[in-house]
Amino acid sequence: MSRRLPVYLLIDSSGSMAGEPIHAVNVGLSSLIAGLRQDPYALESVALSIITFSNTIQELFPLTPLEDVQVPEIVLPRSGATHLGEALEILCKKVEEDVKKSTSASKGDFRPMLFVLTDGKPSDLQLFEQMSNKVKQANFATIVGCAAGPKAKSEFLQKLTSTVVTLDTMDSSAFSVFFKWVSDSIAAGSQSAGVSMNTSNGTLPPPPEEIQLVL
Repeated sequence: MSRRLPVYLLIDSSGSMAGEPIHAVNVGLSSLIAGLRQDPYALESVALSIITFSNTIQELFPLTPLEDVQVPEIVLPRSGATHLGEALEILCKKVEEDVKKSTSASKGDFRPMLFVLTDGKPSDLQLFEQMSNKVKQANFATIVGCAAGPKAKSEFLQKLTSTVVTLDTMDSSAFSVFFKWVSDSIAAGSQSAGVSMNTSNGTLPPPPEEIQLVL
């Protein structure tokens, strides 16, 4: 079996994402999958998992080979908190269980990539602080945070990663551009993993002008 590039997407599914935002996310995820399937490196190596977070955490599907991924439509609660800390806690458990480690006899998976999208701030701040430190110490090649819309608090995502981007709006065009960039970033990761016997190095393509990089 070829070495996998595990990719985890954490998507905010709290009530504030209702309407056009979550519809645009669903469309964007479908486009992301379709785009990656056009890339031979990604098709050979990428395994994807999506976890949504509101007042409950849902693993839409576990790490699944790209060719087998079928993304269910994300349905929101009528309201709800944003339990990002709990989502990160579950993420760490999944990574520990699912990502194959290298041994003296065989190569394990490539270092995973993580993308976190939220339009607000964590409701479970104490747990978020604990888990953001744990995630930073985990063996991720790339962690990207996206603060979407005017109410998103990028400073919390900056506690998780130095690579934080913002979207001014939460309409379909903004999310389309974002998920296209995520797709390009995953494809770049799969190519660097494919040409290197070491690991993917976490190098991302520059974001388009619609996506602001927080410095």
